[in-house]
Amino acid sequence: MNPRIKEAIQQSIDVKVSILATEEWLRRIEIAADMITASLKGGGKIHFCGNGGSAADAQHLAAELSGRFYYDRPPLNAEALHCNSSYLTAVGNDYGYEHIFARLLRGTGHKGDVLIGISTSGNSKNILEAYKVCKELGISIISMTGETGGKMKEASDLLLNVPSTDTPRIQESHIMIGHIICELVESAIFPKKV
Repeated sequence: MNPRIKEAIQQSIDVKVSILATEEWLRRIEIAADMITASLKGGGKIHFCGNGGSAADAQHLAAELSGRFYYDRPPLNAEALHCNSSYLTAVGNDYGYEHIFARLLRGTGHKGDVLIGISTSGNSKNILEAYKVCKELGISIISMTGETGGKMKEASDLLLNVPSTDTPRIQESHIMIGHIICELVESAIFPKKV
């Protein structure tokens, strides 16, 4: 058997064990869930953005909130900013790719909303441009990044920087963290009747 298979699985486990072993890290996950819950309870919207695999994660997590997670309940107001391909290609062509998220957020975002930016490097220019709009509009910022946090670190209200510099391991942890947040939000807003 190719030893890389076990090695990759172990590396993924090691990153998650590192998160599990750090109380402060676990508290940040809880804070993220609380921020999102408070926004939704106050009539806010949860916006997600990312590029490539992080765009897929953004869309996945938005669907967990707007669709359902563990059980049937009303939909929550959540959407990934990259899902309209006509908008994306028009704005990318006419204004520049760095403006795709910022421009849409300026039209759909409101004070009290939350933007979750997902980037393994933490340096995605189009996410950083969206953060500028967040500051103008009073939208809270949660960043999911790799170890350093990149430039998104300083612009964030809450940083969830996975303790790794390996892109696949970071992305695997992002989806785990996102799933935990979705579960906490769902159960806080729609407590399951026993």
